[in-house]
Amino acid sequence: MTVGRLGLAAILLLSLNVAKITAQTVHEIDIEGDRDNDRYGFDPARISVKPGDVLRFRVVSGAPHSIVFDSTGMSARDRSTLDAAIPDRMSLLSGPLLTSEGQIFELRIPRLSPGAYRFYCLPHRAYRAEGEIIVGDD
Repeated sequence: MTVGRLGLAAILLLSLNVAKITAQTVHEIDIEGDRDNDRYGFDPARISVKPGDVLRFRVVSGAPHSIVFDSTGMSARDRSTLDAAIPDRMSLLSGPLLTSEGQIFELRIPRLSPGAYRFYCLPHRAYRAEGEIIVGDD
């Protein structure tokens, strides 16, 4: 069986686009809001990630919460890539409103430029409910 020029070109093109296979890591992040103890935020608040990793946010207390990425200093390409990766977006770089304890929001990290990406909980931003992901090279 011979492979025609078009078939050979397709095989070559596919082989060039095959991504390096790596195991994804799921990062569990609790979201807390405790008015009595003045505790609002993410635990952990700083997470090192690679493209393909999953952030799993879980509401522990004090709902409603949300995850919004701060676009300050973000390139237009990274802003667009990250925004497209957020499921059930409410607005630019903003995930859905999480309204009940135990609710989960997951985000698979897309291919972003290495660096720090800040996020916050919009309903509790005044309480400094903030976090940061550090994206490394694959």
